[in-house]
Amino acid sequence: MGEFDLIETYFKKLACDSAAMAVDLGIGDDCALVTVPEGKQLAISSDTLVSGVHFPSHTQPEDIGYKSLAVNLSDLAAMGAQPAWFSLCLSLPNQDEAWIARYCEGLQQLIQQVPITLIGGDTTRSDQLTISIQVMGLVDQGDALTRSGASVDDDIYVSGRLGEGGLGLFLEQKKVALEHDDFNVARRRLNRPLPRNLLAQHIQPYASACIDVSDGLLADLNHVLTSSQVAAHVELNRLPLAEGLLNSALLEQIQFPLLDGKDIQLWAASAGDDYELCFTAPEHYRAKIASITEQLMLPVTRFGKVVEGQGIREAASPSKIIQAKGFQHF
Repeated sequence: MGEFDLIETYFKKLACDSAAMAVDLGIGDDCALVTVPEGKQLAISSDTLVSGVHFPSHTQPEDIGYKSLAVNLSDLAAMGAQPAWFSLCLSLPNQDEAWIARYCEGLQQLIQQVPITLIGGDTTRSDQLTISIQVMGLVDQGDALTRSGASVDDDIYVSGRLGEGGLGLFLEQKKVALEHDDFNVARRRLNRPLPRNLLAQHIQPYASACIDVSDGLLADLNHVLTSSQVAAHVELNRLPLAEGLLNSALLEQIQFPLLDGKDIQLWAASAGDDYELCFTAPEHYRAKIASITEQLMLPVTRFGKVVEGQGIREAASPSKIIQAKGFQHF
């Protein structure tokens, strides 16, 4: 099957009629054509995933498809942008149609949850499986959430539970075969993170700054602080942890290197692969944010405060700087 046959058979079906915006001209020409409505800005982001670097080489094709789009949608969530269109570039070691079909099935499963339309891309041969996706979303002019809007006295929040993706990666890397509900959740969160686009749309009127947690909460929060030229006092003991990290007996069985509570909190805040949202908001919006979390049935935890200065410090010991470690790309 040639490249154009692959497009017709597998990729054209990824057009989504329920996406935010229609496509003027989609897959099949040299360029796609789209119209950005008046009063809207186009938010654009891209990510590249490499086998063995961003996911274990034995990961199932459906999970690779799901995650490769999810991590990009998470960037749109961080900006408060509504997903609209995406392009896909696949570099494949071989033309395995069964693999491509399963990969596209994973994409389709996420598109059904977060509507977005494939409008173009490219496929080519390569020694290593590499996936590049560019997403485009729409946001009202001047209303995009950025990393530079945090102000002194703002509250700091994080959604979901931390460390699930990191624990899932540990289980995969150590080839832990032990089955347990908490471990299965962690494995699924590693392979199928759910981008918080719906949460982003609800908090957008109230948040002052936002970032998605991909490289680790502390490292990503530090990006916000640096961009906003402020500092933070945080309470690590308030961080919501993955259930699997709260079961010391279970962790001992798999020889997890950290068993002390505070060490685990710091590890979870540095592990990455969470794809939750970390955001700041003025204190007078606490009731609004609490109402949103109740409505969405999604835990959102207030764990810190924006202060003057630089860096991240423990609220109980403000003289001590917490090192903002996270995933390193190089």
